[in-house]
Amino acid sequence: MDVDAAPFKQWYLQHYGVDIGRKNKTTAKKETTEETEGDDGATEEEKKRNHVLRKLEKRQEDHKLDPLIEEQFGSGRLLACIFSRSGQCGRADGYILEGKELEFYMKKIQRKKGKGSAGAA
Repeated sequence: MDVDAAPFKQWYLQHYGVDIGRKNKTTAKKETTEETEGDDGATEEEKKRNHVLRKLEKRQEDHKLDPLIEEQFGSGRLLACIFSRSGQCGRADGYILEGKELEFYMKKIQRKKGKGSAGAA
């Protein structure tokens, strides 16, 4: 099933400071715009900002995003496995596909699209 990637993009930007899903990767774009807006309470904001910057740099050291997932973020849709119980309303549990499971379903979708276009011709 496809799910919207916007909430995951927002979380990723907040957690790692990397804006994914765009051709030019901007890091910490949000903080640079805050610096230019105004200097109200600059001493408190700078202290917090330095701490946040150190935290983001530490998180960026070890993280690596799978190219297939990055491609999906670019399209704005993520493949997910959603499961629910019968009679369940208003809530869906599940997880985002990644790794070998994502590769399997991507191939399956490509084959299905290939058959559909061959049959229409």
